Amino acid sequence: MHEPKESLPVKLEGPGTALRTKGGWGKMSAAYAELPAGTDLRPLLKGLANDACQCPHWGYVLKGSIHVRYTDDSEEVINAGEIFYLPPGHTVWLEEECAFVEFSPTEEYDEVLTHVLQKASEIA
Repeated sequence: MHEPKESLPVKLEGPGTALRTKGGWGKMSAAYAELPAGTDLRPLLKGLANDACQCPHWGYVLKGSIHVRYTDDSEEVINAGEIFYLPPGHTVWLEEECAFVEFSPTEEYDEVLTHVLQKASEIA
């Protein structure tokens, strides 16, 4: 099974922002994201358990870097060219333009994405 990123449905779009995602990859969802510098998902995760994403993600950073804080207050930076695993209980923000591919369990991903999209519509 394969698919060009351009054919993945757009879930979120804005200036410098494109989140494309699709389920149906076994029990996983595939996502391709391009996000501008200054993106901070922390406000969009408020209201979830520990105000953090509760979905695990596996992926690869194509461009830029992702700053991650875990609920135990540890932090890390994932840079372009690195494969990553984010366990449940994390928040992310970007200090530079970033592009990445990630795979996540569809059920958990859909719960978080629904919450994030609702919060984004409230802020807009």
